[in-house]
Amino acid sequence: MNHISIIDIFNSEDYFSKEVNICGWVKTFRANRFIALNDGSSMKNIQCVIDFENTDPDKLKKISTGAALSINGEVVNSQGSKQSIEIQVNNFEILGESDAEVYPIQPKKHSFEFLRENAHLRTRTNTFSAVMRIRSSLSFAVHNYFNLNGFYYVHTPIITASDAEGAGEQFRVTTLDMKNIPVDESGTIDFKKDFFGKETNLTVSGQLEAEAFAMSLGKVYTFGPTFRAENSNTSRHLSEFWMIEPEVAFMDINGNMKLAEDFLKYIIDYVLKNNSEDLEFLETRLLNEEKQKPQNERNELSLIEKLNFVLENEFKVITYTEAIDILRNCKPNKKKKFKYLISEWGADLQSEHERFLVEKEFKCPVVIYNYPAKIKSFYMKLNEDGRTVRAMDILFPGIGEIVGGSQREERLDVLLNRIEEIGIDKKELWWYTDLRKYGTAVHSGFGLGFERLVMFVTGMSNIRDVIPFPRTPQNAEF
Repeated sequence: MNHISIIDIFNSEDYFSKEVNICGWVKTFRANRFIALNDGSSMKNIQCVIDFENTDPDKLKKISTGAALSINGEVVNSQGSKQSIEIQVNNFEILGESDAEVYPIQPKKHSFEFLRENAHLRTRTNTFSAVMRIRSSLSFAVHNYFNLNGFYYVHTPIITASDAEGAGEQFRVTTLDMKNIPVDESGTIDFKKDFFGKETNLTVSGQLEAEAFAMSLGKVYTFGPTFRAENSNTSRHLSEFWMIEPEVAFMDINGNMKLAEDFLKYIIDYVLKNNSEDLEFLETRLLNEEKQKPQNERNELSLIEKLNFVLENEFKVITYTEAIDILRNCKPNKKKKFKYLISEWGADLQSEHERFLVEKEFKCPVVIYNYPAKIKSFYMKLNEDGRTVRAMDILFPGIGEIVGGSQREERLDVLLNRIEEIGIDKKELWWYTDLRKYGTAVHSGFGLGFERLVMFVTGMSNIRDVIPFPRTPQNAEF
């Protein structure tokens, strides 16, 4: 008999009064009779009732929290008040025993710090199983959206010789002997003797390569792992994370902003429709947390209200200059409530400024465009004023920036000047600048950090808790 997912038993009446086989892990076992079993397919456990008087006592002793079981039994109405159905067990097999005394995920509340130390088991908890199911749904929605809208999925390189961001915070890839590093006549590392014959790193972005494909296939996207060697231990930074990066030929900044809004609304709507049980659980968890906070520190919107806030509101579009004027003259800035005061045009906006614009000023998601060139990347199209670029950021409640994008610079001479200004070796980007020689055209794209999106949708406050095995400074466990 093929085993049936627990979620299917809850969702269909076809299994009622029939014998089924289910497999899962024991959440609790009480009174030598009642097993709460979960297989990861649902937030709900299914109660399995054993006829303990006719069961081998030695076999019962092997049932403990964390053990893996295969159970055959009949789906019947439950005699208890906490569940509508249960399984009357005919027979069961212990697939894998669990040492109850040392099993870390006991049926009690655990701190997230403790669960990070046991990341290989933390999805046995309700919170993390819900988060990872939502992460899976978001991943599917990303691919589904682009597939429905005529995009081609491109697998861009993980190993690269270019730095798309120009930040220099990259992980080096090498096969050189660290105990005997070769040097050239000038005494510097001789990368010609390395595996690729040049200095290479793990990528921080697939954008530049995606641009190449956009200039032949029209509409493409990447969705893969990226890496940044930033020595930051905040709740918003990872050393390994996933990026979603669409690139579209013949689309300007206005089309880019509309694409990003449509994309975000689609994937949030998908999760609201397909993960309601998980979202309701996470919302209840957050509401209980909020009750412990002072009144003035509580969020105005619940988790599901926040998601609907994005869906139900048109995104407000303003220029960077308009944003600066609003922030410079707002009460928090004048009364010096901001940690980073806004005094002049050209300031880099911080999360507190972004959240003020979304949550207090406009009360809807906000798109800011036309940023100062000096605080943005070299590949963004320079405006006619010579001091701003056609960059755009999308700001969400509770999180600030969630999307960053731009119209790309398609003019060869301007792009070469920008590369030189920033100090990037143009020889390393010969192929990228080549695109501007052969059929150059307006094109645009954006980047969305997937973990930041998962944080927003699940309400989790630490980015380490929305990726299966987080990689952070001094931490590469699992």
